[in-house]
Amino acid sequence: MHILFACPHHDPDAWVPLLEAAMPGCRISVWNPEGPPSGADVALVWRPPAELFRHETGLTTLFNLGAGVDALLKMPEIPPHVRIVRLEDAGMALQMAEYALYALLRVSRDFEAFDRAQARQHWEPGEGSRPADWPVGVLGLGQVGLRVAQTLAGFGYPVAGWSRSPRDIPGVESYAGMDALPAFLARTRFLVNVLPLTPDTAGILNRDTLSRLLPGAHLVNVGRGEHLVEDDLVQMLEEGEIAGATLDVFHTEPLPRDHPFWRDARVHVTPHIAARTLRDESIAQIAAKVAQLQRGEAISGVVERERGY
Repeated sequence: MHILFACPHHDPDAWVPLLEAAMPGCRISVWNPEGPPSGADVALVWRPPAELFRHETGLTTLFNLGAGVDALLKMPEIPPHVRIVRLEDAGMALQMAEYALYALLRVSRDFEAFDRAQARQHWEPGEGSRPADWPVGVLGLGQVGLRVAQTLAGFGYPVAGWSRSPRDIPGVESYAGMDALPAFLARTRFLVNVLPLTPDTAGILNRDTLSRLLPGAHLVNVGRGEHLVEDDLVQMLEEGEIAGATLDVFHTEPLPRDHPFWRDARVHVTPHIAARTLRDESIAQIAAKVAQLQRGEAISGVVERERGY
């Protein structure tokens, strides 16, 4: 099998030797837009240029080096017959759970107040709070959302999850379907969004949904920037309708220097690092699926285009 490494934002010298070691029976090459078509039938991609698909017309399978495939699904240059395969976890779920736990502890234990007190050299213990004061809601219960929900529940926080279809998760209250969304939001003070981006979920974090949260609510968005109506959040912060937010993804990245999120102390901004692609874990997963394809077996992680994930 001929596999084409077509990731302009990744160093091929760091990836190709490891790919060759993991898949010794495959030919691995690096896409060269100046050369002739490679003839590869499989490509590893991340934020590929449209020219790749006009140049490499023999591709049948794309392995996306990330969990989110919304950018690929927006590319009309990718023919309908080309199979798109997303990474399943590959170390990302744990990172997302760590990020959500960090944000939850920072807010629920009031660590930001202690930082401000330290800056004033002021000893101010405060009253403290209980996990029960911070009911958590996780939007999206795929592999990542499941790990986030279970991790936060393990620290004693009351956790509920919302998904399109019902899920049975020990220790996590389940809400399913759009009809159940208002009730899910109404019991939530700390909202974590890990949904995939689809036409149905774009803009789901808006004034209507966020206003249904409990008083003093905090939003964590590690899904996609397009999930959040940013102007709505800015206004709600100004009006005191929401207490704060921890945001890792944005409509425009890098976040523009004049964006109000930079200047609002209630907003914690990180540069899309909640879950980074782990090279060794990703290669091991891709190599296992390539071996399955070579044996004529079905593989998991194939994107259903009509669903968007």
